[in-house]
Amino acid sequence: MLILRGGRVVDPRSGTEQVGDVAVEGGRVVAVGPSLAHPGATEVDVSGLVVGPGFVDLHSHVHSIAGQRLQALDGVTATLDLEAGLMPVEKAYARAAADGRPLHYGFSASWGDARAAVHLGVTPDADLQASLVMLGDPAWQRTSSPSERAAWLRLLEAELEAGALGIGVLMGYAPRSDPDEFLDVARLAARTGTATFTHVREIVEADPTTPIDGSLEITRAAAETGAAMHHCHVNSTSRRHVDRVLGLLDTARSNGSRVTVEAYPYGAGSTAIGAFFLAPERLAAWGLTPSSLTMVATGERIASVARLAELRAADPGAVCVVAFLDEEDPEDAALLQRSLSFPDSIVASDAMHVEWSDGSTDSREWPLPPGGQTHPRTAGTFARSLRRMVLETGAWSWAEAFRRCSYLPAQVVAGFAPSARGKGWVGAGSDADLVVLDPRTISDSATYVDPTRPSVGVRHLLVDGTFVVRDGALDPEAFPGRPIRASLS
Repeated sequence: MLILRGGRVVDPRSGTEQVGDVAVEGGRVVAVGPSLAHPGATEVDVSGLVVGPGFVDLHSHVHSIAGQRLQALDGVTATLDLEAGLMPVEKAYARAAADGRPLHYGFSASWGDARAAVHLGVTPDADLQASLVMLGDPAWQRTSSPSERAAWLRLLEAELEAGALGIGVLMGYAPRSDPDEFLDVARLAARTGTATFTHVREIVEADPTTPIDGSLEITRAAAETGAAMHHCHVNSTSRRHVDRVLGLLDTARSNGSRVTVEAYPYGAGSTAIGAFFLAPERLAAWGLTPSSLTMVATGERIASVARLAELRAADPGAVCVVAFLDEEDPEDAALLQRSLSFPDSIVASDAMHVEWSDGSTDSREWPLPPGGQTHPRTAGTFARSLRRMVLETGAWSWAEAFRRCSYLPAQVVAGFAPSARGKGWVGAGSDADLVVLDPRTISDSATYVDPTRPSVGVRHLLVDGTFVVRDGALDPEAFPGRPIRASLS
């Protein structure tokens, strides 16, 4: 048995905080309270520190040991790729299990890969890099014929039966496709009792000719089908129109729709350079220029429309950073703050893999080999959110912070993923996925120049009762991560 002694224990499910002890055994919390004792127990003094449930990231594309280690030092205990997903999920889960993972992991059924399988005749291989390349193919983006739609819906249903955590929908990458397709996806989620996780198509402010406003599409589908529907990174898809979008989502929820929403605390996103919305003729709709884009692997800031076109043609799957808000501008910073402050808004990172100059995207070395590039949100999303929302502005209490970073995201999948039901809270019977952090020093360290610098202030991190981080140091031999899968029975 392990006893974490004398910490400030926060349980977001009950909204309570108490100074006390947490006893852990067999991958579970067995007791919480003052002065716990057990003969022979290992004791760790955590007085002056905050103890809470590890963060559950609904939107992480790292798929790697290197990426998960950065997220571990950011307080994350479960990384789920639900916006994009992978296909086939059986291979994705098997590959992660064979490699070993420091953190728990899970995948949605990939709408994009299913459409690519039908439209392009490709065989998905649970490979994010291949999926990123595919996103720029116009043949994938077009509206499906009735027979094609039926075919990829069957593929998605088979993935759900195989344990996929809902359906990941990259609608923003095929924004001219027929909105009826999205309604069919929502109906499938409703019928199977799962959920959709959507990168929405263009909103009307960016493209008045869009078939339907992207955020309105989610609220309409949720109302018509009763499906649980998750709006991914509302800050990056809404940008300077986020107040209008948040108002729309608030109205939908008030009317009984099951719509959840996430945000991250950065004014720049990251995606494949071949994405529909990064075409040269699309940039002006968002007030962007080619210089708003920086290639991750090389650090090149794109200097011209001609260079952008060249890069998109040469390697449409290459990852870039897209600056859509100015974090130093008070008005833009306030928009980010409102996205995070929105009632029940969930923190999710949209973390990307680390990439080195030789093209590799993973490493078992720790510390990481020098020169790795990624978006700083991979290493810093959660610590940055805590620093801004708890320490600097006081917008969240610790209980509220853990509710948004741990409890609410776990609840999004707990209804159809039994192994998620013990996550996101602290009490007898909860999973021993715990973070112990220093409330005086918790902060992100990663920057756009040095994006793999780990966060500071996470003193301990337990995954399934095993220390992945102890006394602030990551254990490179710890691989306790387990799969989180759906069960439709």
